[in-house]
Amino acid sequence: MTTMAMAIWVRAAAAFLLLAGASEAESCRTLVHEGESYAVCEAGADEDLRLFLNDADDAPIGTFERLREGLVAEGRRLVFAMNAGMYHPDRRPVGLYRAEGRDVSRLVTSAGPGNFGLLPNGVFCIREGGFAVIETRAYANGSPDCRFATQSGPMLVIGGALHPRFLEGSDSRYVRNGVGVSADGHRAYFVISDGAVNFHTFARVFRDALGVPDALYFDGNVSRLYAPEILRDDFGFPMGPMVGLSVPAD
Repeated sequence: MTTMAMAIWVRAAAAFLLLAGASEAESCRTLVHEGESYAVCEAGADEDLRLFLNDADDAPIGTFERLREGLVAEGRRLVFAMNAGMYHPDRRPVGLYRAEGRDVSRLVTSAGPGNFGLLPNGVFCIREGGFAVIETRAYANGSPDCRFATQSGPMLVIGGALHPRFLEGSDSRYVRNGVGVSADGHRAYFVISDGAVNFHTFARVFRDALGVPDALYFDGNVSRLYAPEILRDDFGFPMGPMVGLSVPAD
């Protein structure tokens, strides 16, 4: 092969890899906001985004590996997954959890200890034609028709405003994850910080960088992400509720 031919081949190969990388990275990406790095994965209303808790034998799924295996049995491939709500030691959800239109655990409307009880908290809802993040008492009053739903707290962004209890200079810093929904309800954004951040900093990512009017916190001690598009596969102890996007297997 001549030098010129080799150069053409190298350029063509590089272009192919770049295009392939762009295709593979369309669901998840890295976002830098105010000097902090985050992984962001998103799903559209026409995609197969679901919540996962128990398998067909009613045993907790618990890990990304078992979730992947279960989807393979359906002929599907897991694109990304994230922990999606707080849970008890036996992995039962702390608040509301709904699967296929059926409530597995009940909605909790009272204030309580910890982040979950820092009102207002809320519910992430997957419904026909889109998504919503709904403040808990509004959910209780409205009984929205959610195919899947998971309750967590606190709310991060409420109608475009940050949670009133967040302090900009707080020294409570953790790796944190959560979800925000676009104003039209057609896209859901799942975000996890690469480093430790406080609530105020984390909430500003949703409001200022992603422009979502409502966002909900998932966790800060059990924040995990599976996103092979960005070479991410977090390990850790078994989880409770998870959210995942899948596509038909190739």
